[in-house]
Amino acid sequence: MHEEWRLPWDGGCRCGKVRVRITAAPLMTMACHCTGCQTMTASAFSLSVMVPADGLTITAGEPVVGGLHGPDRHMFCAYCMTWMFTRPSVAPHVVNVRPSVLDDHAWLVPFVETFTAEKLPWAATPAAHSFATVPAMPDYAALMADFAARGARPPG
Repeated sequence: MHEEWRLPWDGGCRCGKVRVRITAAPLMTMACHCTGCQTMTASAFSLSVMVPADGLTITAGEPVVGGLHGPDRHMFCAYCMTWMFTRPSVAPHVVNVRPSVLDDHAWLVPFVETFTAEKLPWAATPAAHSFATVPAMPDYAALMADFAARGARPPG
């Protein structure tokens, strides 16, 4: 399994003070069109690669909570304020990493898009699955299985 994903993946914030390593295969890739993500990214949507929480290691520096300071932990570099990953309160066993922090992320394609009810009219992704808000919790298993079968892989 690790061979097809070419793990580990290394990455870091814009200034390089915080570095991360992903050692577990991704469960899914996503684009979120909610207005909160639009504001936090200053863009049309945010991108995420969902990985098991124990598959993300901080290898340098120490990220801090930024963005919203509620139950979901949006983790940032304290110096350059790069939004690096999110620890969702409803699923503490996963972490949503911003793919742009990975040293090699050009291959990554969002497989699922959420909050399309809030998307900007011109924003489009090639996601295989779209949801007006978020998928129902029971739907995640089927989405992850479909991603495992058909999701984009790093070039070999």
